[in-house]
Amino acid sequence: MFTGLITGVGTITAISLLGEGRDARFVIQTPDNAAWVGAKKALGASIACSGVCLTVVESGVDWFAVEVSAETLAKSSLGLWAVGSRINLEGSLRLGDELGGHIVSGHVDGLAEVVSATPEHGSTRWVFRLPQDLAPFVAPKGSISINGVSLTVNEVQNTNYGAEFGVNIIPHTAEHTNFIYLSVGDRVNIEIDMLARYVARQLAFKNS
Repeated sequence: MFTGLITGVGTITAISLLGEGRDARFVIQTPDNAAWVGAKKALGASIACSGVCLTVVESGVDWFAVEVSAETLAKSSLGLWAVGSRINLEGSLRLGDELGGHIVSGHVDGLAEVVSATPEHGSTRWVFRLPQDLAPFVAPKGSISINGVSLTVNEVQNTNYGAEFGVNIIPHTAEHTNFIYLSVGDRVNIEIDMLARYVARQLAFKNS
């Protein structure tokens, strides 16, 4: 489990194909900040990498490696990663840690597309286009995880191109996540609020 509060931005330094080219291994350099310098990255530990919960299979002083299945590559932005890609990092939540964001599982539900980024007062209004099957789970003032960042939805609306929602990103968030590297047209990992997922599942059973 995670909180959606990013503790640093890592860099992809190497990619190797596995499993006849369908799976992949990524080596990730950790950021040079207090949260990661000297931090123990134990084998088997869970780290959220741009919102995707991955398992450490090897590590060093300032890096760790993960292996990713074809399913994860196909259903998340990991299939778009290249050497030099910058990704959000968060270590797993420990009992007693402050839950400052919202409960994030690291199980990505799908990809959204960046539609626009517009300065708005002291922050930036970002708009994302959702897959239609995720639209019912996103509500105004509800929580959502974008590339692992816990955010509050401003509004949701249907357009001719699909459902879109907006969030505001303050300068602090932009500077300490990979939002500063995003551009219009980029694809981002989306995890809907866990409560919305289970409520929908219960309603589906009730109505079946």
